[in-house]
Amino acid sequence: MSEHKFKLGQIVVTKAVNERMKESDMFKYFVYRSLGRHAACDWGELCEEDKELNEQALKNGDARLFSSYIYGSQDEKIWIITEWDRSVTTILFPEDY
Repeated sequence: MSEHKFKLGQIVVTKAVNERMKESDMFKYFVYRSLGRHAACDWGELCEEDKELNEQALKNGDARLFSSYIYGSQDEKIWIITEWDRSVTTILFPEDY
């Protein structure tokens, strides 16, 4: 995994993501790789404004960190959210939000 630029806290996944990871080793690898990207401040498929909000949250320590990654040709998207206090990082599908 990439070098962590911030604490992830407890890492949790939603039930739907967990089920999908059980179905596919490739998807599981994608999730782990995406978590590494998130921890290294590679925010994935976000607009520049959202990326800047993440950078400000890193500097100020007062807001959550959000990333979005797309899996393969199926265009499955996962979100990774680290809470403002860096106590929990959640991996979820957008529809789980």
